[in-house]
Amino acid sequence: MKITPTDLPEVLLIEPKVHGDDRGFFFESFNERAYRDALGRDVSFVQDNHSRSTRGVLRGLHYQIHNTQGKLVRVVKGAVFDVAVDLRRSSPNFGRWVGIELSEANHRQLWVPEGFGHGFLVTSESADFLYKTTDYWTPAAERCVVWNDPTLAIAWPLAGVAPIVSGKDAAAPVLGAAEIFG
Repeated sequence: MKITPTDLPEVLLIEPKVHGDDRGFFFESFNERAYRDALGRDVSFVQDNHSRSTRGVLRGLHYQIHNTQGKLVRVVKGAVFDVAVDLRRSSPNFGRWVGIELSEANHRQLWVPEGFGHGFLVTSESADFLYKTTDYWTPAAERCVVWNDPTLAIAWPLAGVAPIVSGKDAAAPVLGAAEIFG
């Protein structure tokens, strides 16, 4: 597999080696040893999640302030524009974001470490999105920064169409008013 740091060095683009022929394809979607070597630390995943969304659905920007979660994310059907935002106030990259297309065609994965907000926009008719987490979902620790925060200025590929967001995501605070990491 090929692992490339993004413009946010802790956020990694992972491109597995895909073996394909006229029958289909095969790739190793997770190998604990390879990820440990790439990240320089042990990574233990405790929860796998699967969401399905239709075109224009925007989820995020989500994180947990306690019981923080590292996330290994990928798309198995369709395509999304996936975003990670550095929410660590002490980081030189605080408030910066990176966006990557993840799709069933490119088989890419993104490692979003603890301390980062995460969200995605579905750019295909629908998308099945899978992610592993390093800690359990803890509703009381869940936080969100509004997707269209003007200080973040995320370049969502909306093509002039308003995204479909949940009530919770629409009511999320801007970065300056959100509870974030020290």
